[in-house]
Amino acid sequence: MGSKLLRVFVWILISLLVLPPAWAQDKNRNQTPVEERPRNVKPELKKVYKKWLEEDVAYIITDEERKAFLKLQTDEEREQFIEAFWRRRDPDPDTEENEFKEEYYERIAYANQHFTSGIPGWKTDRGRIYIKFGKPDSIESHPMGGPYERPYYEGGGSTTTYPFEVWFYRYIPGVGSGIEIEFVDPTGTGEYRIARSPYEKDALLYVPGAGLTLAEQLGLANKADRIAGLTGPNSYMREQDNPFTRLQLLADLERAPQIKFNDLATAVNTPVVEDNPLNFDMRIDFFRQSDDRVVTAFTIQTENRDLVFKDVGGVQTAQLNIFGRITSVAGRRVGVFEDPVITTATPEELATIKDRKSAYQKAVALPPGTYKIDVIVRDINSGATGVRHVGFTVPKYDSQKLSTSTLVLAAKLQSLIDQPAIGQFVIGQNKVIPNVSGIYRRGEPVGIYMQVYNAGIDQMTLRPSVDVEYVLVKDGKEVNKVAEDWRGMSDAGQRLTLAKLLSTSGLLPGEYELQVRIKDRVSGQTLMPSAKFTVVE
Repeated sequence: MGSKLLRVFVWILISLLVLPPAWAQDKNRNQTPVEERPRNVKPELKKVYKKWLEEDVAYIITDEERKAFLKLQTDEEREQFIEAFWRRRDPDPDTEENEFKEEYYERIAYANQHFTSGIPGWKTDRGRIYIKFGKPDSIESHPMGGPYERPYYEGGGSTTTYPFEVWFYRYIPGVGSGIEIEFVDPTGTGEYRIARSPYEKDALLYVPGAGLTLAEQLGLANKADRIAGLTGPNSYMREQDNPFTRLQLLADLERAPQIKFNDLATAVNTPVVEDNPLNFDMRIDFFRQSDDRVVTAFTIQTENRDLVFKDVGGVQTAQLNIFGRITSVAGRRVGVFEDPVITTATPEELATIKDRKSAYQKAVALPPGTYKIDVIVRDINSGATGVRHVGFTVPKYDSQKLSTSTLVLAAKLQSLIDQPAIGQFVIGQNKVIPNVSGIYRRGEPVGIYMQVYNAGIDQMTLRPSVDVEYVLVKDGKEVNKVAEDWRGMSDAGQRLTLAKLLSTSGLLPGEYELQVRIKDRVSGQTLMPSAKFTVVE
């Protein structure tokens, strides 16, 4: 009876362990199998982009660039990133070729050709250093190893070495000067590895009583300490052989090389731009030069009251540094300029000068198209900095249509017929300093400057047959109208220059619009360029 009860008990126990309870079966039936649940899987990079990231630029891409690239969602974004990546490293963006990119891929090809040893040459230590920093200035090569007389700074004495090389670079940006990098091939397979100590090339290091340094031969040092790495820092005759210095060098060599040609981005991102801003105004004007070139004038204006004046030899002096870079739609640099602007005043004149403005202009001939200009203006005395990023389109002038340059309202308009027409703000035979802010004190004249192209010529008088009126509008009403007098016009051919001073003495304070109404009597074409300005007391 007892054995029977025991068998029943064992059977029940087995049933409980093997068969899941009914409630568990029901619960399992209600659960969705793991493999059927939708998974949030991030799509892998295409092979071409993965290869670019992990092979082509693995050694030179910065951590920030790598993180940014991995966040991109579309192939179009990745292509734009890659283009910008190489452009940032282009030493001469004004040319079609990217010399850095071409040399970089040549280095990869060289590494694969000369350093391959069971693994591709670009993956070896020598390949990595060559690709990142280029050809060393000198190489000390011991391809067979063998007997070796240590120099004094390695302890002297004779030993036998594995094959090794010492590469020397006079200077590596971001790493230092006089850089020695030692590679050792302890396996004899041709795969040289960076040595982390000057003893790695010593083939007799672990052979008792062999390959001793002079100090070890004299009993002043113990080879066991050298093997264990217990020699103190003072044991090294050169600082660069100090274990800590060598480890720092290896860490520096692991970092991506510095980006040399990113001056504008560095200036734009400097904290002083945000913490100490400098306000300035900028305008862009266009003047036809030829069928495929347009003179593009960039005018920058600051309020002198925003500048810091310092005493320099008894003269109050303020100085601005102005940097500009012009790029095409494709991101290629088409122009760059950098100039100082200095404003001076005697102590007595300082109060008056601070109520005025300082202006700078750079004229560049560009083909028609769309561009962007990045401008940085920095006050040298205070460090205050301002930045502008402006897109603009250079117009294409049709040789058959009546057209005009930009209508410029000038703070100063002066004829240079009897003077050399050179320097800033010179357009043709006139010196034109634009009033970028468009604000005039009552009594200050408003200079009006504009060029008219393709004006019809009267065949009887051989003079332009064009009517021009200057109309002043305030609150939608005409308050003044003046007709252009063509007598004395000096321009030849189909280009006319309009240069006129408009008095503001009789104008009330407020906003005005100047309309220049142009009618070509020969072709019947009409134009009405306009510009706004403000009169204040």
